[in-house]
Amino acid sequence: MYMAYGWPQVIPLLAGSCPSSQRVVYLKLAGRLLLVVSPSHLELWGSSQQRVRLGKYMRDEKSVREEGENLHAVWSPDSKLIAVLTSSFFLHIYKIKFTDKRVKPGERQPSELCFATISLLLSEQVPFAGKDLSVSNFVRDSKTMLLGLSDGCLYSISWKGEFGGAFSIGFHSSDSNNDRLLSYTFGNGLVSGVASETLASVDDFSTKSAIVQLELCTRSKLLFVLNSDGQLVVCSVNKKGLKYTESIKAEKKLGGDVVCASVASEQQILAVGTRKGLVELYDLSQSISLLRTVSLHDWGYSADYTGPVSNIAWTPDNSAFAVGWKLRGLAVWSVSGCRLMSTVRQIGLSSTSSPKINPKQDSKYEPLMNGTSAIQWDEYGYRLFATEEASCDRILAFSFGKCCLNRGVSGKTYVRQVMYGDDRLLMVQAEDTDELKLLHLKLPVSYITQNWPVQHVAASEDGKYLAVAGLHGLILYDVRFKKWRVFGDVSQEQQIHCKGLLWLGKIVVICNYIEASDTYELLFYPRYHLDQSSLLCRKVLLGKPMVMDVYQDYILVSYLPFIIHVYHVKIYGELTPSSKADLQLSTVRELSIMTAKSHPAAIRFVPDQHPRELIK
Repeated sequence: MYMAYGWPQVIPLLAGSCPSSQRVVYLKLAGRLLLVVSPSHLELWGSSQQRVRLGKYMRDEKSVREEGENLHAVWSPDSKLIAVLTSSFFLHIYKIKFTDKRVKPGERQPSELCFATISLLLSEQVPFAGKDLSVSNFVRDSKTMLLGLSDGCLYSISWKGEFGGAFSIGFHSSDSNNDRLLSYTFGNGLVSGVASETLASVDDFSTKSAIVQLELCTRSKLLFVLNSDGQLVVCSVNKKGLKYTESIKAEKKLGGDVVCASVASEQQILAVGTRKGLVELYDLSQSISLLRTVSLHDWGYSADYTGPVSNIAWTPDNSAFAVGWKLRGLAVWSVSGCRLMSTVRQIGLSSTSSPKINPKQDSKYEPLMNGTSAIQWDEYGYRLFATEEASCDRILAFSFGKCCLNRGVSGKTYVRQVMYGDDRLLMVQAEDTDELKLLHLKLPVSYITQNWPVQHVAASEDGKYLAVAGLHGLILYDVRFKKWRVFGDVSQEQQIHCKGLLWLGKIVVICNYIEASDTYELLFYPRYHLDQSSLLCRKVLLGKPMVMDVYQDYILVSYLPFIIHVYHVKIYGELTPSSKADLQLSTVRELSIMTAKSHPAAIRFVPDQHPRELIK
């Protein structure tokens, strides 16, 4: 679950050399880097705790006049090369090289300090220039770039600047009429499979329509080709990459009203935006069956006000997605269909019918009032970066908190709920007036500046303590006395690379990754002291744990492909600062389920619903 908080941060962009198109061409996040391509220049920003411009490349007026403005761009997977296609069909390839200077956490950086240089490696006109063609966006892998042409062909270019030429999409020889089952949603969100003509075999369509968008899912080896007539073609790709263009085969066709598409690779879900402002979610693992449809229609906004969907972006964990519209606004939904955030001002739902919109209402302070041109999540899902239509002078960064989940049926629900952002905890609690209060709990500067961002948060069962882990180390927060506990020895803190947190009564359990040996271990610390001398137990694990859970004195750890170990914890002595307790860990159950198709996303202990002594 994601929750937006605060006002969006504004990242100012440099003014270009009088471009005619006022629109950001390309916005992309890679690790902790943010690339912005404007009509006449490129900017590289840091997307970590401090938003710092790392480097830039400004094209001069002569270059823009003779070779055209930047039209489309793509970033190589290793973040070293940038390919840009201009409006006069010149291909520019830029190289990024980082200097020895480093951004100092917690300090203000000089505005003219350069941390990276962007240099032009190649400038060459593409072979199809002058043929009165329009082009789509780029997709790429480590060796090849593809873009779509308005004559229905794809064009291949290598990262070395070699032009592979245009080619048509091939057709799969197998009969796909058995895959014509499509699901439709009802008002309650349930789905029902019915035969549909909107999902058809490749024999039913032509490839002569202009290609307006490409979307590549490297994990599933699928290429999605969107045509100007609203048809989305699903193509298979060779497992060796886009270089083998003869292996790109059309498999299926979807819809007739599609304007954009985005794939959640982890969950195998395809999000499709339509001209009517709707977003449809399809399950790729189930022959492209429709899961649900989301829109702002239920809040009184039709496509007349929002326009068609312009872009869709999934969070890194694929549990939510952002939607931008061409004419107005941005919203975020969970994958289950719950609206989590919207920049479109809500005007009330006092009547049973949809409210009427006043086009003259004051929307001076509504972000993205003129529409959304590009959106991107950061690598952790804490920030959503967005640019506005008809504007290339700034980027808006929306802040999000993530829900600190209780442990399913084995956990308890408290009045105080905890969410966490990149540098803070968001504590939601009820007041005596039945109103909710949101408390921003900033993490100690000495810890978060060196270990940004927050990656794991766990609340103790009694709700009195919080465990927080960033890039390294661990800190504890006493909710009652409002005090932080940290490692006194920084070297010990840096040795902990937390991959998971659990509470076992008064003990915090850390799943630690040891990079030097590529192994995992469980560390048991008492909550009253974080130091190597107080370590109660160290348990080396078989491999990378996929899921962990705790209930009473038992800890569950599971591994790939589907192996479960249940450990029993026995403590000898008292857990007090004045005495040294002894903790012993013993294995009580081992399970290996080899028939499972994939590892589950969550496993929970289920407590006894009826005490054993009451069962007769």
